[in-house]
Amino acid sequence: MLGEVTDDLREALGIDTVGLGAPETLFGYRAENWKEWELMDGTPVLVPGGFNTEPESNGDILQYPEGDHSAPPSGRMPEGGYYFDTIVRQEPIDEDRLDPADNLEEFEPISDSDLRDYGELSGTLFSSTDLAVVANFGGTGFGDIALVPAPFLKHPKGIRDVEEWYISTVARQDYVYAVFEKQCEIGLDNLERIAPVVGDRVQVLMVTGTDFGTQRGPFISVETYRALFKPFHEAVNNWVHANTAWKTFIHTCGGVRPLIEDFIDAGFDILNPVQCSADGMEAGPLKRDFGDRITFWGGGIDTQRTLPFGTPEEVRAEVLERLEIFTPGGGFVFNTIHNIQPRTPVENLLAMFDALREFSA
Repeated sequence: MLGEVTDDLREALGIDTVGLGAPETLFGYRAENWKEWELMDGTPVLVPGGFNTEPESNGDILQYPEGDHSAPPSGRMPEGGYYFDTIVRQEPIDEDRLDPADNLEEFEPISDSDLRDYGELSGTLFSSTDLAVVANFGGTGFGDIALVPAPFLKHPKGIRDVEEWYISTVARQDYVYAVFEKQCEIGLDNLERIAPVVGDRVQVLMVTGTDFGTQRGPFISVETYRALFKPFHEAVNNWVHANTAWKTFIHTCGGVRPLIEDFIDAGFDILNPVQCSADGMEAGPLKRDFGDRITFWGGGIDTQRTLPFGTPEEVRAEVLERLEIFTPGGGFVFNTIHNIQPRTPVENLLAMFDALREFSA
């Protein structure tokens, strides 16, 4: 579960951006009609009205697509946990009956109501704040593994098992390419409808959150990226740059240095989260080799070790070091390397923001 950053918190911390995204959550219900709930450690939170969980005898909590208990559960929070793990609901694969259309069920033309919501919300954000608007309209995250199991669908078809999907990027490459080809067509059609509605009120478009890296390097080859993903990244980026003033954003964790040249060539303006703790992702060489051609959005502090487990002094030192490396010449947006994790000491968070202010002064 991720927390929503409210306006008062954003102002208190000096955050410069605000998100504009789809109204539905990862489990298929809308983020509205908030109600009270408690995390397993007793922390009181607000959750959407469609948040409809069921406890199991072992203490785990089940989550359901669209909050519908008549469908098989699609998420599980282990006892004592903070996140719902997606439950893979993979039907047996019959190679002779595999149809790319089954993996396209979630990609469809944008509705008039969603289009209206984007227009109204972007107008409100533009007129009432001086923040940069970062939009995620969905539909262009080719192979985003968080979405492949489709926890928002009641009965997903096609290839939905995580391991099976990764195998398919090599063993069934024609199938995956056909999925991406139709997905790209739908995604570009949607962007053609969205762009006139939101216009220049959006500054950044998150194109994809597909992870290509592990701690030790990419988990697909450069050749596979070029054959299977890059053509569609180029198509989206080319359309955005030809028709809008938006900057395009790719999120990919891990050691992706061998792919960065191709990300740039595919037209991405921004790389996130810049996982400096992964092999080959040291801050200095990244800035030296790519800093004049792509903006690094992240890399500000390690959220695996330093921020949750370091001292405030260690946090301050790492933040200042990363700022010294990444800021010369521009092309840097300070951000933690990934989401701030549960149980991170408040003292460390304050040390991070204090170091930012110290550097800015």
